[in-house]
Amino acid sequence: MLIEDTKLAGVKIITPKRFGDDRGFFSESWSRKAMEAAGLQFDWVQDNHSLSARVGTVRGLHFQAPPHAQDKLVRCGKGRLFDVAVDIRKGSPTFGQWIGEELSFENGRQLLIPAGFLHGFVTREPDTEIIYKCSDYYAPECDGAVRFDCPDIGIEWALDGVEPVLSEKDAKAPVLAGFDSPFVFEG
Repeated sequence: MLIEDTKLAGVKIITPKRFGDDRGFFSESWSRKAMEAAGLQFDWVQDNHSLSARVGTVRGLHFQAPPHAQDKLVRCGKGRLFDVAVDIRKGSPTFGQWIGEELSFENGRQLLIPAGFLHGFVTREPDTEIIYKCSDYYAPECDGAVRFDCPDIGIEWALDGVEPVLSEKDAKAPVLAGFDSPFVFEG
């Protein structure tokens, strides 16, 4: 399992090995032993799976605030998506900065997003499935969002003329400027 650092401390790109033959492949998508060997320890309590039917479907930028903040390990089960993490930890030297990674069925890559980061994605193919592990259960009272096209973050979504498909919640989400983050950087 290849585990790569990103410019945002704590956010990792994880690429499990695939063992293939003429039947297909086998891959160990998560291993507590491999993660602990890399100094990563998470207690996953919930797996989520969603399907986005249309190209250009944007989900996010979402977070879950303390006391139910979530670490996430995100992968693509079918199709292709551009997955994004944004640092929203007060006092962080990378506050407001983002990284994005293409996750697809073909490349098998995963994005590890710790609590304290916004998470969102846009689909690049129809009927794209996203599967992710969470370190805490969904708590609607802790659910929050920041606008996906927030100019003070400047994510390059590469929609290429495709009109984004948004939920009502995401369309009404506030921008980052003036947002009072519930997360604090613990250097």
